[in-house]
Amino acid sequence: MDGYGVDYSWTDLVVPYHTCDIIYLMDFDQFETRDEIQFTTKKNHFSYKGNIQDYMSGLDLSSNKLTGQIPEELGLLTRILSLNLSHNKLSGPIPVSFSNLSQIESLDLSSNSLSGKVPSKLIQLTKLAVFDVSYNNLSSRLPEPKAQFGTFGNESYEGNPLLCGTPLENNCTTTPQVSEPSTKTDI
Repeated sequence: MDGYGVDYSWTDLVVPYHTCDIIYLMDFDQFETRDEIQFTTKKNHFSYKGNIQDYMSGLDLSSNKLTGQIPEELGLLTRILSLNLSHNKLSGPIPVSFSNLSQIESLDLSSNSLSGKVPSKLIQLTKLAVFDVSYNNLSSRLPEPKAQFGTFGNESYEGNPLLCGTPLENNCTTTPQVSEPSTKTDI
């Protein structure tokens, strides 16, 4: 076991623990393995060789102190089923390129500092079952509640007081009241 309570004895693949300060643009086509890699997860044995992108079904970079904007290039991972970038310090817009993630079932961008709109092209993601953009700085009208977007409730968007539209109580005809955080002083 390592110092974080993780047992790596089941695999020859060791990924050292690092705190990331920024997402660097990565060319996933360059990630290849010449040797066959074997690993076990959930009591199933797997092996792969070649382009890692062909085998990647999920990417979880949550809680890594990532900063900066989300790279548009992540929208090139068209076979990915799950993408979790939650609990970081990411800023800027949600990439429109995420509408290319045609196989995605779970997209979690919660608890960051993302701003701007929820791209309307995301309604093209017909397999999306989990969508969470809560606790960001998003604003504007939500995409029409069509297809999968009609299944997401308030909890997907909470903590974004400037968002409006169905399913939120703010119907876009009134200006939402944003209260300033109270400060407590010791006397």
